[in-house]
Amino acid sequence: MKYWNHRGALAWLLWPVSVIFLVLVLTRRILYWVRLLGSRHPGIPVIVVGNITAGGSGKTPLVIWIAEFLRAKGWQPGIVSRGYRTARSAVGASGEVPRAATIASEPQDVGDEPILLSRRSGCPVWVGEDRVQVAAILRRENPKVDVLILDDGLQHYRIRRDVEICVLDARGVGNGFLLPAGPLREPRWRLRTVDAVVANGFAMKDAHAMRLEGDELHRMTDARDRKPASAFAGQKVHAVAGIGDPNRFFLHLARFGLKPVPHAFRDHHAFTPKDLEFGDDAPVMMTEKDAVKLRHAARPNWWVLPVTAKLDPAFGEWLLGRLDVIRRRSKAA
Repeated sequence: MKYWNHRGALAWLLWPVSVIFLVLVLTRRILYWVRLLGSRHPGIPVIVVGNITAGGSGKTPLVIWIAEFLRAKGWQPGIVSRGYRTARSAVGASGEVPRAATIASEPQDVGDEPILLSRRSGCPVWVGEDRVQVAAILRRENPKVDVLILDDGLQHYRIRRDVEICVLDARGVGNGFLLPAGPLREPRWRLRTVDAVVANGFAMKDAHAMRLEGDELHRMTDARDRKPASAFAGQKVHAVAGIGDPNRFFLHLARFGLKPVPHAFRDHHAFTPKDLEFGDDAPVMMTEKDAVKLRHAARPNWWVLPVTAKLDPAFGEWLLGRLDVIRRRSKAA
């Protein structure tokens, strides 16, 4: 939801509700801090990647980057995700049953982002509401995994973590109010308590810089058919995006000289082929995350633009340093 669009009187009318939300957020955090609410550590280093705002900010590309980076450095990562808007068909006596997300999974079963994470990272990816349980089963099924990456787990305090990374995009903290008057899940001071802040697509003091790069599209009916985005320069294209900030995708295409007709949908929109019927034969371009939900209905004029996170070298060095310290402490214990 575009909470960033709240302006003026409406935000102030909702502000009292935001105060109630703040009290609930702080109470919950304190209860975990004093251990009145239970939490557990899975026994191997845990890296949480999340944000303090509602909606996407670039967490998934960063999770993929971290997984690929750690694999190249000799670690064996596993990824834990909630799985957004999954159908709760697999339910046991104690609640939702954790399950693996693979490239063959269906979005309604595991969510769109976990399928993308599995495809791009090459790591085991498991989803479920209770991420403590998910982490335990992932480790049982993949005993070589020696570090866990939690996708969007900053507010999931039931699982203890060793490294907290918060991602912000150019929208920042919006009007600074908590939900529903603003975009914040937690107060902005939460940024001072995390281990690192990653700024996606903009400059921020004391934050690690990240940008998303991608200049090649592939046809959805045949991924071997690839074209540089510049090959469509000057053409009208339908740009479809159901991500946290659709405008980011539209601007990305425009940089290559394309003439995108924007079609913005809610984050995690459950796409159907009818959503992409625009009455002409112009190319339809979409993000990888959205393409996951339309792969069984692909059309020849549908194109996908993968993007890759690029981070400043200092971020990788910092992360390895933190993990080395954690590993040494674990061995000493």
